[in-house]
Amino acid sequence: MASGTVRRLYSVYIIPSHLPQHHWDTTLCQDSIPWSVALRDSSVLGSLAVDLGLLALFITQHSVLAWAPVKKALQSGLGALNRTAYCFSTVVALQILMRYWQPVTDAPCLWSVRHAPWSVWFPLLCFSLHFLCWAIICSILMIFDYPELLGFKQVYYECLGLGDPLSHKSPGAQRLLSHLRHPVCLELGVVLWLLPALSLDRLLLAGTLSSYLALAHSLDKQDLAYLCVQLNSKLQVFAEPHHGSTNTSDPKEK
Repeated sequence: MASGTVRRLYSVYIIPSHLPQHHWDTTLCQDSIPWSVALRDSSVLGSLAVDLGLLALFITQHSVLAWAPVKKALQSGLGALNRTAYCFSTVVALQILMRYWQPVTDAPCLWSVRHAPWSVWFPLLCFSLHFLCWAIICSILMIFDYPELLGFKQVYYECLGLGDPLSHKSPGAQRLLSHLRHPVCLELGVVLWLLPALSLDRLLLAGTLSSYLALAHSLDKQDLAYLCVQLNSKLQVFAEPHHGSTNTSDPKEK
């Protein structure tokens, strides 16, 4: 009873609605099929080939449009709409990937949690950590100036004659944003890998995107130093109100 409730909760909040639920059900892994047979099955190989092509499409779009010569060409043609067009094409590529993703159901899972009490608690743990990671991802995107990430800010800055919003940031911030293409690597890694069952297609998804995130992450010592300075300045905010309140309470200071 409890296991079924947790599985339904996990399927509602974690499983994308377009994917069949049996793909995520840990009780339906085909452990009876040997790996040697599964990896020669044409349906398994065909599904993996389609999934690999979809991942290649998403990564190619995500990388080519971020390549400096392409960005320069698009900037000259689209102007302030360059970032908006990039985000729109990324959304289209992601929707294609989710719509046509092929689950692999005729092969064993690399791991699956099916024995009590972990069959109840581990999916619940996955749900809780996924929810926390998505909350952190949303908060980080807000901190990183969400309108600018989507390209909205570039448009109204252009209309107001203010130029590129990035030009108004400090040199350290400009350098960081040019290197940190994915500020949510750790949280996405948890979402990709922490699952009650890991099938072949999910292994392909997690491995490919994790490798891409690792290759796109190019922070160095200067970026780390800038992040430390910014973190220290944010932490000092908690102490400033205390000092401010003592100063304002002294009538001689007024």
